[in-house]
Amino acid sequence: MPEQEAAAVPPQAKGSWSSFLKSMASFNGDLSSMTAPAFILSTTSLTEFSAYWSEMPRLLTAPAKESDPAKRTMLVLKWFLSTLKQQYASRNEKLGSEKKPLNPFLGELFLGKWEDEEGTTQLVSEQVSHHPPVTAYSIGNEKHGVRLQGYNAQKASFRTTINVKQVGHAILHLDQYNEDYLITFPPLHIEGLITGSPYVELNTNSYIIGSNGFASRIDYSGKGWVSGSKNSLHATVYPHGKEKEKSAILYTADGSWTDSFVIKDAKKQPVDTYNAKKEPKTPLQVAPIPDQDPLESRRAWQKVADAIQKGDMNATSAEKSIIEEQQRALRKKEAAEKREWSDDSSGVRIVIPFLRGC
Repeated sequence: MPEQEAAAVPPQAKGSWSSFLKSMASFNGDLSSMTAPAFILSTTSLTEFSAYWSEMPRLLTAPAKESDPAKRTMLVLKWFLSTLKQQYASRNEKLGSEKKPLNPFLGELFLGKWEDEEGTTQLVSEQVSHHPPVTAYSIGNEKHGVRLQGYNAQKASFRTTINVKQVGHAILHLDQYNEDYLITFPPLHIEGLITGSPYVELNTNSYIIGSNGFASRIDYSGKGWVSGSKNSLHATVYPHGKEKEKSAILYTADGSWTDSFVIKDAKKQPVDTYNAKKEPKTPLQVAPIPDQDPLESRRAWQKVADAIQKGDMNATSAEKSIIEEQQRALRKKEAAEKREWSDDSSGVRIVIPFLRGC
């Protein structure tokens, strides 16, 4: 594939890449703690990945405008499927291959908003745990009464390839109908390791369970040795408890999560389509770096990102060490501190360590 061939290991980096693969094969534990070769490092912190949920606010808010509960469930499914390319493949197309993101520090923030015809959609993303790394996020559009809240963590291991189990879930809430949709995340693995041009492929399945009596199941498959197509999906919408009854299926979706898919009703008639290559996106607005809080991602990692872009791994390591040492010092200080919380109504005084998320 052209974009992967173009991203093959640079000649001068083949030695470090081979050593990295050997290290992964013998490594026990979470691969996120390993230091990747320079050309595979990302300049973006993992806290920014939360923004991929809402780069097309009109799809996020569309379910709130639909009065029929089954159709709302279908529109929630369409929105979720539309986020997959951004979450798992956009870096491959933009950068030439999947990159290892910066590991966020505890309390790191990423704040932004989208403004378009749907109004203002606000994003707050925070690293709430460092060991293990967990990112929490909240996305809201007050105009349409839509909120998405969730948390995400990854456990990566190596067995012929990098396998990633996604830990966590998200809940989409629609104020008008007082509905919640519980969203689970699919496991994934990394292809293209031998050529040094890694990309993501999703595995098995994930679910969207609505409080309105309907649910969706998404099955993922990829290109095998003999047959199959890259980044394929098949999804169904059905009443609760009738997942295996073909006659109960209300909608299906088939196609590719990196290209296009078609949604059909129970009569197998097309009712909606999505083309990832043509769907316009609303630009995310983020405060200028000088105006950001020191805990915000782009300000905190600016010197590290600059060093990575320059290919200066000595400076990258040095700048990362500064951040890591600052965090260790802060954790020691917090562990030593205690704060008193008083319930005035009972006179009870509670003393707890002042820690966030660990």
